Amino acid sequence: MKIQNLSIENRPKVYALLQRVFPGSTYEAALVQKLHENGRVMHEWVCIHTNKVIAYIAFSHAFHGKEICGLHLAPMAVAPEFQKQGVGEELLRFALRQEALKSQPLFVLGEPGYYQRFGFESCSQPICPFDKNNSHFLSMRNTSATGFVVGYEPEFASVAAPPARQDKQRRTR
Repeated sequence: MKIQNLSIENRPKVYALLQRVFPGSTYEAALVQKLHENGRVMHEWVCIHTNKVIAYIAFSHAFHGKEICGLHLAPMAVAPEFQKQGVGEELLRFALRQEALKSQPLFVLGEPGYYQRFGFESCSQPICPFDKNNSHFLSMRNTSATGFVVGYEPEFASVAAPPARQDKQRRTR
C-alpha cells in the first residue's frame, strides 16, 4: 500500500470509490468532482494498492466570513473490502503529519468516538451549519472563542443535499 497526493489521473478512481463507499448517495462524489472542476484548493491523498485507489482523504478551506480560518476534513473514504483493517487510520495519521496541515486548525463533522482517537475534540465554537448542536463537530488546534458559523466552500451547499444519515459508515461531510 502506498499513500500519495491525488493525481489528476486518479480523480475518476476517487469518484468511483466515493460512489462505492457511500451507496445510495451521489453527494460525496459530486462534491469532490465539483470542487475539482471549480479549481478549489484542497489537500488530498489516496492509498494505492495493486494500482487501485482503496482510500481517499481531502481537506478544504474553512472560513470565518471571507477569511480562511482552517481546514475541513471531508470526505474520507475506504473501499469496503479494506475497511476495519487500519487503512483509514493510517491515511488520516499520514495526512495529519503533512506540513500543509500541521499548524492549521482542523475541523471535521463525523463520529466523535472515531476522530477523538486522532486528537480531535468536541467544540462549541465555531458553530457548524450542518450539525444543529455541534454534537458531531470536532476540531483540532482550534483556538476560536468567538461565536460564528464556520463557512465551507460553496460547493458543499450547491451540490444536492446528502440523504439523512443511515449508519456509522458516513463519518464526514
